[in-house]
Amino acid sequence: MKVVRANIENFDQEVNKAVESGNPVYVVFFGNETPETSESWCPDCVVADPLIRKAVLSVENSILIEAPVGFYDQWKGKTDHPYRVRFKLTAIPTLFKWTAAGPGEALVEDDCADADKLAKFVGK
Repeated sequence: MKVVRANIENFDQEVNKAVESGNPVYVVFFGNETPETSESWCPDCVVADPLIRKAVLSVENSILIEAPVGFYDQWKGKTDHPYRVRFKLTAIPTLFKWTAAGPGEALVEDDCADADKLAKFVGK
């Protein structure tokens, strides 16, 4: 599994490069890591992160694009957040399968921490 970090400014470039590789691409939207803990401020993201990585790792040649949404005050209640507007995100974490057509199937919030749902999602 290759892991790529994308931000709002380079998101399209990173996703397009990954999709053009022909490998399976997954994009996870999550809350930024805090300097104090090096973990996301979002407790659901902290729980889901290792499970998402394990599931995506099980897919040969997969690419996981990490797309942090920002810190709590940049995300919570901000209906105009670029990722909320563009990808209709309602909660984090959100994990998408991504193709040349754009975002496809998704797991949202608690489903990202469900090992069985993740296994089905990645086809394992």
